[in-house]
Order: sequence, then C-alpha cells, then structure tokens
Amino acid sequence: MKIKVGDRKLGIGGIILRVLIPIFIIIAFIIFSSILKGMKKEPEIKKRKSPILAVLATPAVSDTVQLTVTVQGETRPRTEIDLVPEVAGKIVYVSPKFLTGGLFNKGDVLYRIDPADYKVAIIKSNAAIARAQQVLIREQAEGDIALQDWQDLGQGQASDLTLRKPQLLEAQANLQSAQADLENARLRLARTDVKAPFDGRVREKLADLGQYINPGSKLGRIFSTDVAEIRLALSDADLSRLNLPIAFVAKSRASAPKVHFSTIIGGKLREWDGHIMRTASTYDTQTRSLFAIAEVVDPYGKGAATGGYPLAPGLFVDAQIAGKTMENIIVIPRDGLRPENKIYVVNKDGIAESRNAGVLDVNPNRAVIASGLSVGELVILSPLEKSQISLRFKALDVNDPSKVLVEPKVEKKEDDKKEVLTGKELRTQQANEKQKLKKKHKMELIKAKKQMAEAKKGKSKKGKSKKSNSKEASTAGAK
Repeated sequence: MKIKVGDRKLGIGGIILRVLIPIFIIIAFIIFSSILKGMKKEPEIKKRKSPILAVLATPAVSDTVQLTVTVQGETRPRTEIDLVPEVAGKIVYVSPKFLTGGLFNKGDVLYRIDPADYKVAIIKSNAAIARAQQVLIREQAEGDIALQDWQDLGQGQASDLTLRKPQLLEAQANLQSAQADLENARLRLARTDVKAPFDGRVREKLADLGQYINPGSKLGRIFSTDVAEIRLALSDADLSRLNLPIAFVAKSRASAPKVHFSTIIGGKLREWDGHIMRTASTYDTQTRSLFAIAEVVDPYGKGAATGGYPLAPGLFVDAQIAGKTMENIIVIPRDGLRPENKIYVVNKDGIAESRNAGVLDVNPNRAVIASGLSVGELVILSPLEKSQISLRFKALDVNDPSKVLVEPKVEKKEDDKKEVLTGKELRTQQANEKQKLKKKHKMELIKAKKQMAEAKKGKSKKGKSKKSNSKEASTAGAK
C-alpha cells in the first residue's frame, strides 16, 4: 500500500520513520538535559555559626548606702518688697545705688522727698506748744488764786469748778496735743528720706527725680541678699527616701537635712550648699506634691559658688537631698541599669536574660536595687540590644578585662571535625571529581546512543517484513 503525498509516494515504513524521528530527538534532548543537570554540582549548605560575643560584666554586691533624692527648683529671695513712700511730695534726690541691679546696705537713703512742707509743719507745731504752755501756766496761776480766795472768804469744801481744775486739765491736754503734733511733724519730716530696710539689691526701678508721688506709690522693687530660698516639689516616692514629715521645721541650721545645688552658668557647673529648714504644711492641689523649702545663707557673699557666682533669684537648679541610710542593699554600677528599669544578667553557661528591677535610688555612678537581682549575679555593663539576649556571651571582668568570669562551652559539630585541606590539595580533589563526572557522563551518553541505534534497527526490520508481505499478497492476487 502506498500513499501519495504531493509528487512523492511513501510507504508505511516511511511514515513510521517520519513520526518516530521527532520522538527520538525529544528523548535525546531530555537525556542530554539530565546529563548536564547531573554534571552541575549543588553547593553545600552550611548553617552559619552564631559568634560568641565578649561583654564586660561585674557581680552585684551588697553594701551600705545613703539614698539621695534629685529634684529641681527655682531660687527666690526670702524677703522681697515694693519700696513705697509714707509721705507725699516731689522727689528731690535719688541714690546712685538705686538702679536696676544696684547693691545697697541697710539704712542707705534711696529716695528723698522735698522736706520743705514738713519743716514748716514742725515750726507750726513748736508755736502751738508755746501757746499751750502759756495757757497752762495761766490756768495754774488762776487756780492757785482761786484756792487762796476760797480759803480767805469761803466756807466748807470748794468745788472743782471754783478751783478752776477743769480749765487746768484742758490746758494740759492742749499742751500734750501740741507736743504730739510736733512729734508727728518730725516723724513725717524724717520719712521724707526713704531708707533701705535691709541689705539687698534692686530688682526694678519705677520712679525718678522730679516725680511727684503719693503715700503708697511704688518707687521700685528690692530684695534681701541675706538668704536665698528654693522650693523643692517632693513626690511620695521622694518622701519615702527622706526623713521629712509634713509641717517639718528644723530646730537649727546645723541639724537640718543638707542639700547640694548645682546648675550651668557660663558653660561651667556651679555648686552651692544649703539646708532644708521647713516643709509646707499642706500638699499642692495641682501637682499633688509636698514642697520643701531650702535655704542658702549669704548667696552673694560667703555662700556663693566657686569664682564668686551668687545664687541669684530666678535660677533653675538641680538639688540633691541626702536621704535615709540603708544597710545590706544590692548595688550595681549605673551602666548596668537599662531603660524601663531593665537589668541584663549572664549565668555560668554564658546565657543572658533580662530582669525587671525595683530601683530605690540612682546617681551617675551607681544604682540601688530593691528587687529583681541577687547578690553575686553577673550584671552585663556593655551596650546590648534586646535581640542579642538569646545569644551566648563570654563575660569579662569590667575592672580587669583579661580576667574571664564566664567561658561558655562550644559544641563541636561534624563539619568542625573534618580535616582542613590546603589550597593545592583542594584544587587536586576538585579536578579528580570533575574527571570522574566526565567519565560517568560519557558512559551514559554511549549507552544512550546504543539504545537509539538498537531502536532504529528494530523499526527498519519491521518495515521490511511489512513490504515483503504486501508483495506476496499482490502476486497471489494476480494469479
């Protein structure tokens, strides 16, 4: 049987070959792909070892410490007043000391009011006294005459009116009134000199030469420099570390709790020493805190900071108050206390963990711990992130880094037991492995070719047998 395709006639064997050849090509492509894939060496996957970090640590110790409370406050003078006159008049003199920031002493004349009117009042008072004295003398003489006349002419007991006693009392009263007026005039004249009531400084000047003022008018504002006060707001936690009851009043300055003040002036730290002399008798309703009032004596003189820096009003200062003394309490370096009162400790196996600590007191050098830590536990002082807590650490003594406090044990893996090859040996080993792979792939290729050749031969034999059978059938039909 023949099939006509275009101008060519193909037998059944040709058709089979046309179908099988593409199949063999696909099979050969798959075999070659698998061979190439097998030649590709997959990389060896190894887990990266976690490095063992070295950290500085120190054991927690038990010690006796004095607690301190750190608060802030604003300085102010203990005495500050408005300078006002007691008499009216025109200002005729202003002291050169009375300037904003000026320094004056007690008794200095700061202002002088025109005294002319008050001098005239003194003259008038002296004249009134002279008249009152003259009337008194006359009444005394007339009383004596009346008594003598009654003794010569009268009978019985003479009345007070007869003896002119009421007139005498009136004259005496008039003399006393005139004398009081004179004293008042002298006093008002003295008050024309407005004097400083204490040693101090001028905060503000409000009046000047030639100005007319009335009693009570503000001439300026002054404050005393003998004592400076600082109000310190104490919370309930602060009070628990101090021995300050409500409505506390110190018996003496020597027995009062000590306070150390500090602030930055001119780019440098300035320091003063003071004492808490009393506390407020009530709590502040807005802040719910109790105010303690501390004092610094002579803040512009002996009490000034090094270099002569005074504790001037209006300064914001940091105050450190000495509190209770506690025994057998856990103390660690300040670097061991993390934010949110966390402490990182490391055990004997080098494993770190985070602790929540109860903190009693903190200063730049140490932290006092009430709970969350035991004596002897190693506290990590090196900077550390929370994500690193799960790692193992090698702990070194913070005082002597050459001293190892904790050496974690390292587990040896099979990969670590393998022999380490040199560069030349490694290249030789890789070349041998490549030769072996090439031989293996060559044998697989030869085997695949043989299988393809055998398959082609089998198909050709089947085609010839089919042709001979067709020829015999045609011959038999012709006969």
